[in-house]
Amino acid sequence: MKRNAPSSSIRRRDFLKSVTLAGAAIGFPTIVPSSVFGQNAPSNRINLGLIGMGLQMRGHAGMMLQKKEVQVMAVCDVYRDRREKWKAAANSAYAANTASGSYKGCDAYNEFERVLERSDIDAVIVATPDHWHVPISLAAVRAGKDVYCEKPLILTVREGRLLADAVKQYGAIFQVGTQQRSDFAFRRAAEIVRSGWIGKVSNIEICIGDFPQPDPMPEEPIPDGLDYDRWLGPTPWFPYNSQRILSSFGGGWRRYWEYGSRKHGDWGAHHFDIAQWALGMDESGPVEFVPRHYHGDNLQTHTYANGTVVTRVESMIPGRLFDEYMIRFIGDSGEVLVARGGCLETNPATLVKRPLTTSDVHLYKSEEHHENWLESIRSRKPTICPAETGYRTATICALGAIAQRIGRPIKWDPAKEEIIGDEEASRWLDRPRRAPYTI
Repeated sequence: MKRNAPSSSIRRRDFLKSVTLAGAAIGFPTIVPSSVFGQNAPSNRINLGLIGMGLQMRGHAGMMLQKKEVQVMAVCDVYRDRREKWKAAANSAYAANTASGSYKGCDAYNEFERVLERSDIDAVIVATPDHWHVPISLAAVRAGKDVYCEKPLILTVREGRLLADAVKQYGAIFQVGTQQRSDFAFRRAAEIVRSGWIGKVSNIEICIGDFPQPDPMPEEPIPDGLDYDRWLGPTPWFPYNSQRILSSFGGGWRRYWEYGSRKHGDWGAHHFDIAQWALGMDESGPVEFVPRHYHGDNLQTHTYANGTVVTRVESMIPGRLFDEYMIRFIGDSGEVLVARGGCLETNPATLVKRPLTTSDVHLYKSEEHHENWLESIRSRKPTICPAETGYRTATICALGAIAQRIGRPIKWDPAKEEIIGDEEASRWLDRPRRAPYTI
């Protein structure tokens, strides 16, 4: 079966309104074909812009191009070849499902501002390096767009608060890309912990891995077709080197403090998020952060006001990183171990299949992270990981990174969102932004 032809530039939120007003002006009841009210009708189709067409966007873009209720209208990247490649891929995908076999409705841009100024685009997916997450998402929210933004949501704590407040002010639908919340095993683990089945949780062990050190790189010529100045954006100027801005699971730009919080913001953004969820701390956070090597060992911790300690460990099984389990909740009457791929184990083992009762905690259920976002755009109900939640988790990532960079523990007040008694550490709650890339 062929997909319906892509919609025109009619903004879906305005479609039915325009039809109704036209009928009223003529003076007789409007007769509208039933097809315009279907789930995939022009009035319901969600027009998307995709910003940041690197490694992380591949999955997002591939999925969105297959959805009948979505139309990708624009792609954006500072690499010319990358954006042109995805423009061609989108146009080709839609052309294959039109009667004419031709479609040229997806445009490509170097500047994200050109995407946001388009009134026919309803929402954007932001999959840039971390230092661009808030500037682009904030501009999108102010432009009336709904947003799916990759994790970690923030580069600095102060910009994160600005974004979370703006999302509330403008009524935007916002999803942070911590997709483990839409995974059955992680939700089940959090429900077991929240329902008190393993008693008081004293410690949570988490594996997040490590990156190579952020060593200096020799200068290389900037390749043709790359807007390197815009890639750097608000961060300090450094000579171009391909390894510095490489999009790679093995490091690349994630190795450097200038663009994020290294492993804190990589796997930490996923696993610290599940710990927050399981502890019922989505609108709060820990009160102390201790960096690695401070006690003479390789452990890193953050501690909540009730005494629960989250410990960064090298592996659940000595010598084997990410071997089966990534998060271990330790209670005074049991344990829960969980990882991707549906890996879930409890002690006692019977807790895995024990049904929830009406008195237990039933958490927000999302079957798929992208679908949850799209459905929230239609219903205007909050997503499973809205901006405030993503901001709180990303704050943990940022504060852990601050403690590591200054080499000592820091105290945090999650209510006032202030570092206590450490002026040097407090300065890292925000960073200077290179002109003209301000927010």
